[in-house]
Amino acid sequence: MPNNTFSTSSVLAGNRAIVYNTNGDPARVLSALSFPELPPPPPNTVNIGFVLAPINPADINVIEGVYPAKPEPDVSLSEEKDRPLFVGGNEGMGKVMDVGEGVVGLRKDDWVVMTKPQSGTWLSAKNVALSDVLKVPKQGLSEAQAATITVNPPTAYNMLHDFAQLGEGDWIVQNGANSAVGQAVIQIAAAKGYKTINFIRDRDDVKLLKQHLELLGATHVVTYDELFDKSLRAKVKTWTEGKDIRLGLNCVGGKTTTLMAQLLGNNAHLVSYGAMSKEPLSLPTSLFIFKNLTCHGFWQTRWYSGKSLEQRQELLKTLTALVRDGKLRGPDHEVLTIGGTESDVSASEKIRDLVVRLGQGMYGKKVLLRVEETT
Repeated sequence: MPNNTFSTSSVLAGNRAIVYNTNGDPARVLSALSFPELPPPPPNTVNIGFVLAPINPADINVIEGVYPAKPEPDVSLSEEKDRPLFVGGNEGMGKVMDVGEGVVGLRKDDWVVMTKPQSGTWLSAKNVALSDVLKVPKQGLSEAQAATITVNPPTAYNMLHDFAQLGEGDWIVQNGANSAVGQAVIQIAAAKGYKTINFIRDRDDVKLLKQHLELLGATHVVTYDELFDKSLRAKVKTWTEGKDIRLGLNCVGGKTTTLMAQLLGNNAHLVSYGAMSKEPLSLPTSLFIFKNLTCHGFWQTRWYSGKSLEQRQELLKTLTALVRDGKLRGPDHEVLTIGGTESDVSASEKIRDLVVRLGQGMYGKKVLLRVEETT
């Protein structure tokens, strides 16, 4: 295994980041790097200390070099121009530590989230431009909820609102229903009065999973094995009382999505935001000719890039209100702490072991990273 641990012997350490200098297997290229305390922030910037940052599947894809969005190197950490360093992570919640001259609307101890994609959030502290953060209201939100509110919940909300004009009592189908986005879809749909048919993989504890999703607000939960049963179409017609299903959400692809699409009614929309099966999506031409099906792709990063700061703030306000009202729960999670007294070598081993276990499916919960200041 190549040694990608970076030397910090000459650094008066006060902070730490999880970094890489080349794309590849995260279990091989990620390392912990200590760096000094931040200087006072320049004008129109803020120093923030990151509290929690999730490890999302897309973060792993970015490190592997297979994700469309590419991060910029962190010039403050890159000592050699020909060896740029990248900080992992795209999402997270930070607390304002200090504000620079000209900063309005933020003060010490405010909570913020990043608005700039691929900013690098797996670190203890960072100086950022005021334009790259949004203030998050603390009232009624846990740290974990705030740290996970900018990717999955907005994806769910926007897919429910941007494609089909839905009203109370309308029906939605989705696969990957136990994913973070899928669970957010269930809860937001229930809050709006929409009804959902949710597809999941069969598993040993499938009964418990079905109960969990139903408690979140799922109308029906069905396994992919049941989807292959031709009798399901008759059941769906009974459930919907013959009402057309207007929206389908796909993060899986492959044959199961083909079958799910055939449940859609006239003038429906099928929105794809992932391809977990890594299988191509094939749809019968008849769905387009006779049902006037419309297909879309959705990427939350693109949505952000096309929206103003005010529109982003409005979306965040809407989502935090759902959380405060108890209509949108944060994901089941566990926190992995990179302790301040650990050496960089020990911290590097811990983060590499974590991504190996994630790749093996050994975590059933969202993993949130807490990188402590070094002592």
